[in-house]
Amino acid sequence: MATAPLVLVDGSSYLYRAFHALPPLTGPRGQPTGAVVGVTHMLRRLIDETAATRIAVVFDAKGPTFRDELFADYKAHRPPMPDELRGQVEPLLALTRALGLPVLQVSGVEADDVIGTLAAREPGPVLISTGDKDMAQLVDARVTLVNTMSGTTLDRAGVKAKFDVFPEQMIDLLALMGDSSDNIPGVTGWGPKTAAKYLNQYGTLESLLANAGEVPGKVGEKLRASLEVLALSKELARIRCDVELPVLDLARQPPDRAALEPLCAELGFSSLLRSLDAPGAKTKAAAPPATRTAAASAPVAAGAAGPGPDPFARHYTTILTEAELAAWIAKLERSELFAVDTETTSLEYMKAEIVGLSFAVTPGEAAYLPLAHAYLDAPLQLDRTATLARLKPLLEDPRRPKVGHNLKYDAHVLANHGIALGGMAFDTMLESYVYDAASNRHDMDSLAARELSLKTISYEEVAGKGAKQIPFAEVPVERAAEYAAEDADVTLRLHRSLMPKLRAEPTLAELFHDLEMPLLPVLLKMEHDGVLVDSALLRQQSTELAARMAELEREAHRLAGREFNINSPKQLGQILFEEAKLPVLRKTPTGQPSTAEDVLEELAAEHALPRAIIDHRSLSKLKSTYTDTLPELVHPRTGRVHTSYHQAVAITGRLSSSDPNLQNIPIRTAEGRRIRQAFIAPPGHVLLAADYSQIELRIMAHLSQDAGLLEAFAADRDVHQATAAEVFDVELEAVSDDQRRAAKAINFGLIYGMSAHGLSRQLDISRTDAAKYVDLYFDRYPGVKRYMDQIRVTAREQGAVTTVFGRK
Repeated sequence: MATAPLVLVDGSSYLYRAFHALPPLTGPRGQPTGAVVGVTHMLRRLIDETAATRIAVVFDAKGPTFRDELFADYKAHRPPMPDELRGQVEPLLALTRALGLPVLQVSGVEADDVIGTLAAREPGPVLISTGDKDMAQLVDARVTLVNTMSGTTLDRAGVKAKFDVFPEQMIDLLALMGDSSDNIPGVTGWGPKTAAKYLNQYGTLESLLANAGEVPGKVGEKLRASLEVLALSKELARIRCDVELPVLDLARQPPDRAALEPLCAELGFSSLLRSLDAPGAKTKAAAPPATRTAAASAPVAAGAAGPGPDPFARHYTTILTEAELAAWIAKLERSELFAVDTETTSLEYMKAEIVGLSFAVTPGEAAYLPLAHAYLDAPLQLDRTATLARLKPLLEDPRRPKVGHNLKYDAHVLANHGIALGGMAFDTMLESYVYDAASNRHDMDSLAARELSLKTISYEEVAGKGAKQIPFAEVPVERAAEYAAEDADVTLRLHRSLMPKLRAEPTLAELFHDLEMPLLPVLLKMEHDGVLVDSALLRQQSTELAARMAELEREAHRLAGREFNINSPKQLGQILFEEAKLPVLRKTPTGQPSTAEDVLEELAAEHALPRAIIDHRSLSKLKSTYTDTLPELVHPRTGRVHTSYHQAVAITGRLSSSDPNLQNIPIRTAEGRRIRQAFIAPPGHVLLAADYSQIELRIMAHLSQDAGLLEAFAADRDVHQATAAEVFDVELEAVSDDQRRAAKAINFGLIYGMSAHGLSRQLDISRTDAAKYVDLYFDRYPGVKRYMDQIRVTAREQGAVTTVFGRK
């Protein structure tokens, strides 16, 4: 018989989530009780679902912890606990104990550390109930997380699916991305996706830091600028598993009626007492939440009522014969809409070949068509070339609507086999993105958990992970069929869940149908066509950059009076602030003088050494990001560089580009402009550069309807010159170059929320003068000020703002 898990409850997480989730309920004396109601409900639900016999409910203790000693600003940005919540803590602790649940608080550490220690000491299975992502670092073969509010569980594969790293990498992920709520520094500008990408590449934080010089572009610059804080960040993010704990009996006890009755009377919880008196209440315990297994049947959705039909019952077929293929082609032809998904040899769309295809016509009815599985004893499969030729008319038919998840990738792979996918009607990744752009995860596994309360089979479950991961073509067909058919099935289910939500908001539905979906085939063609580059010219530039970098390094050594590692922030800090005695303008969270880019820029105004360092860093970035890298990315078949354009990333709807990023080719320096010369057109063609004139200001004029801005554009005037004339109270013809430059900084800076302090730094003027410019600007363009004030009010009142296209 399986051992019942030890259940550990993150009471502090429960407390805050219940407080913010429930309306402001009150007891008989008018005292707030909402958090107590919510936590009690969650605890009783958890006990019913897990049949817990051993349990601990852990809360943060009062007072500072060891993390406050490590870092004085730890959680410094957090507001104090609201008075209406603080008054509920003691009644909640008393009620929890009266319900027979062990309660634990330990001074000097956080609830996370207590839970980590209890989990580490437990020899058997552990279930941690929390909504805190930090706890994912504790997951292993014994330890599973459950989120009682959402009903989702996270095992090792679930952590990988949710965060794109394994549990043992979570501390490193948290250290790199930082945490604004806890004030853990991290790498400025690095979010979870960037951190996960480089952890997957280098494995650990230590390995990444040892190779920090290899990380290209701005993300590399930001990483190297943050080296001094990462050790601290990791220590702050690490959950301690060695806390000295008091002796505590973790066995769940029967409710203490003598203690409960006065508590329930005081709080107005008469229904709680009645529920304890209900028949079977003392023994009621539901089975633990179902988890995904390798069996063909799927788990019932979390919170689904029974008895009744399983909402996730499914019938999956593997197509291995001509007759089965013909039957499924006929079924697809009769379907008003079907889901399609590809299984391939690579994630790189230009290299990927089809291993198999999956289809779904109704929820629960899906099939997998294996075409290129190759391993000992693999079943006989249909010929790939002949089968794709049979499917080609159906897949290319624009009158037969299809739905997919990230359809652009599937279309690329099919194009590699001579099939131009038609009828791309819906993409569930884009449906999710349009409906909730603020969510940072639109992958299928996350959507299935969020929309369907379903844990899908992860890729690692079928193909393995790390060095032991096998190609999909070597995955046994019967296992691959379950995984692939589920992908198509879940895609169809997600469409049926998301599309009604979009249609309930006509503006979002219009955005999806009229902008996002028509853009998909455009980006597909741009990616497939690629960009032609002159590799020889790039290699020549790389050699020249290396020579110039060597000169700058020698110059830096000469100015410093000795040799040092120009890429080491620690050695650089010693040279600049201990030996050269330059002023310390800012310190890192660990108290060391900062050598960040903006600090060096300020120092460079008075000293030559910082300027040499800045110039060296700039050339190093160009070399590593562009001149060294781009020639290596030329595709051997097309002779071109192929980027990936991402629609479902930026909350504003802006596209992003990766592998490589072709939206950020430098232009501001002479060396950067030379790199642009390496992007060329084939014989008989030209490259055309086109740009809107002052597009941001035109948009602001439209949004604000400011009379001054509208008049300037209507008269086709130079708006920066017109602003300078207005702000500096001079005739248009008398505006100097410096005044126009200042007006341009004001125009662009203020509409993006720049403060007087920021403007003073950009223009190198006093804060008093900058504040005067800001006041003059808004005096001359009052409509802009009204619009900016109103949009803040809208954001506060509605919790969101929208673009001109209606995007939230």
